[in-house]
Amino acid sequence: MTIPVFLELVEIKAKTASIFPFLLGACFSWFNYRSVHLGLLLLFFVAMFIFNMSVDILDNYNDYQHATETHDYKKKTNIIGREHLSLRLILILMVTMIIVSAAIGIGLAYIVGWPLLIMGGLCYLVGIFYSSGPRPLSSLPLGELFSGPTMGFMITLICVYINTYQLFDWDVGTLAKILLISLPNTLWISNLMLANNICDLGEDEKNKRYTLVHYLGKKRSLQLFGIMNVIAILAIPASVGLKIAPWTVLLSLFTLPLIIKQTNIFLKKQDKSKTFICAIRILAVGAMSQTLSFMIYIPFI
Repeated sequence: MTIPVFLELVEIKAKTASIFPFLLGACFSWFNYRSVHLGLLLLFFVAMFIFNMSVDILDNYNDYQHATETHDYKKKTNIIGREHLSLRLILILMVTMIIVSAAIGIGLAYIVGWPLLIMGGLCYLVGIFYSSGPRPLSSLPLGELFSGPTMGFMITLICVYINTYQLFDWDVGTLAKILLISLPNTLWISNLMLANNICDLGEDEKNKRYTLVHYLGKKRSLQLFGIMNVIAILAIPASVGLKIAPWTVLLSLFTLPLIIKQTNIFLKKQDKSKTFICAIRILAVGAMSQTLSFMIYIPFI
């Protein structure tokens, strides 16, 4: 297996979805608690990144195994069939990565406490059953519900907890603040899944994958896509107004014209090869601008 093939197998281009929630959690921890445990944070990043890659391998593996449509999906579309990869190698690689990431996570939980074990366990369950089992989450009208909150909210929450475990309060106020700061990422990640399902509606139905788009219909799904983008943007000034983020985060609103433009392009035409990238750009630019504008303020604290 060559490096380019491996990077496509683990869908390295999609890792923005986990990196920026992680960085945002670190910024939030320092701004609100003045507490960052760099060593523990790096260990969590390694575990998170490895598991994220293993989940994408599992997703490609299950898609290859369960494809039932008549056209050449296995041979020409899926990376495993297209590159003639060994299924045994794929399984060994995937299981090894899951075990390594779980071992790091258990070690971290021993240091920071059992709440990390619960949160990490939930993430592992969602990651594994997202594309596995007789009724994978991704084939149900639940994909958007689990993908965004798991990667957008839970990664940020875990990051904040690891940095502040010695003084973290499990109360409604604390969780609400973390939810608000992570809301843009959460909604943009869910929108990425929604856009993918909108583009793949016909193919998914052939493969007996009845996603949220199947039940809502394309028109309402597109309306939901737009609404979630609006809420994501509104959450940014709200976080500044409630003083859980610095004023510099407002600078991320300069990306609003680009987000509006990409949203309109996708609303006009939904094509996997031509316009799905609009959802990727919205997530990448939106998440990056929110995080970087937060990081700008940190050195001045």
